[in-house]
Amino acid sequence: MSIGQKRLKLQTRKGQSIEDASMQMIEEEVGKHDYNKQEWPIVRRIIHSTADFDFVGKNKLLFHKDAIESGINALRNGCSITVDVNGVLGLLNKQNPKDFGNKIVCKISDPNVMEIAKKQDKTRSQICMRESAAAINGGIVAIGNAPTALLEVIEMVKEGVVKPALIIGIPVGFICAVESKEELSRLEEAPFITNLGRKGGSAAAAAIINALYKLVREKSPS
Repeated sequence: MSIGQKRLKLQTRKGQSIEDASMQMIEEEVGKHDYNKQEWPIVRRIIHSTADFDFVGKNKLLFHKDAIESGINALRNGCSITVDVNGVLGLLNKQNPKDFGNKIVCKISDPNVMEIAKKQDKTRSQICMRESAAAINGGIVAIGNAPTALLEVIEMVKEGVVKPALIIGIPVGFICAVESKEELSRLEEAPFITNLGRKGGSAAAAAIINALYKLVREKSPS
């Protein structure tokens, strides 16, 4: 093993020890909670990524009964992951999609999306969801920033245009963020993970996906 490889291994081990210590601190500060053994690692990962304990309080996570199992199976089977902004993409563990063959789709900056949005007087976030319909159908869609993207996906589901394996709807903000998540929590046609209140964001959305990947690995045969 070269000196560089030894240094990388040491840094990786040190990084893991810091993460483990952080997770232990979260466990101690939260104490008792109402999440089950599959939900809690996801919530804990969000807290670790945001340092925000409101995700077990007034901004708590809501899980559809089939959300985690459906998400795990979809990732394991190589589904596409559609995200609303590049910020979510940038926070994903890059090795996971490579290992499981998951294509990451983000069309928010595509020129045709901008052109269509202007013509139809809609947000780019709405159009990029419509333009990503093929990837969303049977895949995972993760929205951390744009409430209009989440509302568009919900509408697409109700229209029968798409049937996602999982909708991660956790947009942050003031205009329609709360309302879009409330709408998602009432959706019966597709599994979802969302939360109460205004908080959310790219870090929270990416944390959910990263946590799901860890659950996939734990369930995969060695």
